[in-house]
Amino acid sequence: MHDTIRNQLEQDGYVVLQDFLRPAECDELIAAGLELTKNAADSDKRAIFSTTESGKQQHKDEYFLGSNDKIRHFFEEAAIGPDGKLQVDASVSLNKVGHALHLLHPIFRCYTYSDRVKTVCQELGFKEPSVVQSMYIYKNPGIGGEVTAHQDATYLYTEPVPPVGFWIALEDATIQNGCLWMARGSHKSGVHRRLTRNPDKESKEALIYDRPAALYPQSSFTPIPVPKGTCVLIHGNVVHKSAHNRSDKSRHAYTFHVIEKHNNQYSADNWLQEGENAPFLNLYTTPQLM
Repeated sequence: MHDTIRNQLEQDGYVVLQDFLRPAECDELIAAGLELTKNAADSDKRAIFSTTESGKQQHKDEYFLGSNDKIRHFFEEAAIGPDGKLQVDASVSLNKVGHALHLLHPIFRCYTYSDRVKTVCQELGFKEPSVVQSMYIYKNPGIGGEVTAHQDATYLYTEPVPPVGFWIALEDATIQNGCLWMARGSHKSGVHRRLTRNPDKESKEALIYDRPAALYPQSSFTPIPVPKGTCVLIHGNVVHKSAHNRSDKSRHAYTFHVIEKHNNQYSADNWLQEGENAPFLNLYTTPQLM
């Protein structure tokens, strides 16, 4: 099993692990995710999350940069009107909640630091794995925005060992409701672009890209529809994306990123850095209970 998962990740850039969570466990996480939406209507900072050009405002927003050690709400573009008010019910207005669910929320912490996650990290050969960020992704019906083609290492750069994402489908992920699309083998071409903290403190741009976005042909991508409870392991350098959810079914997912801390460097100019309430703890030795 060790060689199978590790070799497949190195060969394809991703691994599909079905039945990673049982249906009842997915339902428990969905209930927790829906509970988080109850605070959305009263949020005084309606930060929009988008990976398209119109979403650049997030890079200037301290609300985003300060989410490393907090649990914060990020809205869909289509959910907010010109006046800043919600145009849809709060329960379906969010793009995601992040980025320290894995440490600060008891239910998400329990699943993140579970034995099954530790076993996968052992099979991947991690010596000192650490979870650096976590997100609950809603992909709500009709307004769930696209995630443009990208590499996770663009945002969470480590050297020489790249990060690994754990992407867990809490509902069936289909082509219609915005499943993942992978460019198999693209991780072998290195990191194509980086987003870093701007060294120019006078600039209005808190974060900057080091080069223009790469263009990827549609033929490079393969859809990865998966049933509820599936975990997709994502190599930090593999190019992946997801489409707009134009269906009438949501596509909730829980995702977090693991880095190797042993003989590996987490870049000091990544947007996300260790926070007072969310240090990069060893996954093997961190308890599930708060």
